[in-house]
Amino acid sequence: MTNELFREDATRIECTARVLALGEHAVVLDRTVFYPLGGGQAGDAGWLRLEDGSQLTIVDTRKESGEDGRPTGRIVHLLAPGESARLTTLRPGDAVIARIDAARRRRLMRFHTTTHLLCHLVGKPVNGCSITPEHARLDFHMTEPLDKDELSAGIARLVAAALPVVVGSVSEAELDANPQLVKSMSVQPPRGSGTVRTIRIGQPDGALIDLQPCGGTHVANTAEIGAVRVTKIEKKSASTRRVVLGFAAD
Repeated sequence: MTNELFREDATRIECTARVLALGEHAVVLDRTVFYPLGGGQAGDAGWLRLEDGSQLTIVDTRKESGEDGRPTGRIVHLLAPGESARLTTLRPGDAVIARIDAARRRRLMRFHTTTHLLCHLVGKPVNGCSITPEHARLDFHMTEPLDKDELSAGIARLVAAALPVVVGSVSEAELDANPQLVKSMSVQPPRGSGTVRTIRIGQPDGALIDLQPCGGTHVANTAEIGAVRVTKIEKKSASTRRVVLGFAAD
């Protein structure tokens, strides 16, 4: 299995690792700072530095699936087109330095944390999510109209409040007893380990803004989100309202 270092420290941008396996266009490592596509969040991009000092460019990161379609627990780093031929220089057991595109990850972290603020502001179940470095969106299961300016103002208020964003966990039994913690209608948190990773936003002694299962990467404080605004609200169906986020400077 791949040790997922990003789960505990989303600010870590590189690590040493060993090659576990090689594919036609991919490398599997024993440990990584690269986040794989999941939970609506795009997979990381970056580089693998080899022992001879050369680099391989990674354009995407995915979870490996077995022949039965189930996750194997290993993470696949996908190479840029044209670089696959260079895999002949690698062997299982070789050491590499894995380094993510830190600026790209930072944008993903800012957007992902903002989607949690949106969940608080809208207060409706989510039936779709996409988080990319350029924009993010949440699809809410609702029929009521939403106001773009009001939501943007609400986000700005919560960003200015400088609220801590804390990684925690709950037991699967606690989650079963509090099903309202799961905001998504389409994606359920992974089970089987006995505990489920959570993200909590709010002052320790103040009002809780958001608490839900989440495996993604986030900033440590809402102040780090910066200027994010709602750029569009769409009626996708009779019971779905899509909220699209962008950076205010874009």
